[in-house]
Amino acid sequence: MTVLIDQPMWPAHGTLWSHLVSDSDLDELHAFAARAGIPRRGFDLDHYDVPAERYSDLVDSGAVPVSNRELVVRLRASGLRVTQRERRA
Repeated sequence: MTVLIDQPMWPAHGTLWSHLVSDSDLDELHAFAARAGIPRRGFDLDHYDVPAERYSDLVDSGAVPVSNRELVVRLRASGLRVTQRERRA
């Protein structure tokens, strides 16, 4: 399993946010997030939203930095991606 993180570029709540995902297993993603002190409430069906100030810490903890495009491609390939249609349902 690889935990991936994109660059903080998504604005909300006065900061920029990154997405933290797994390319294979949600259980291991949850375990990584728990070890890193990311609250479960940050999980949004297929990813964790993490504030920019956590980016370097997460990379230092083993998250692999990728572009937003690469993150989406790998999340789709994993079969873990939740589409907008599924989110609305």
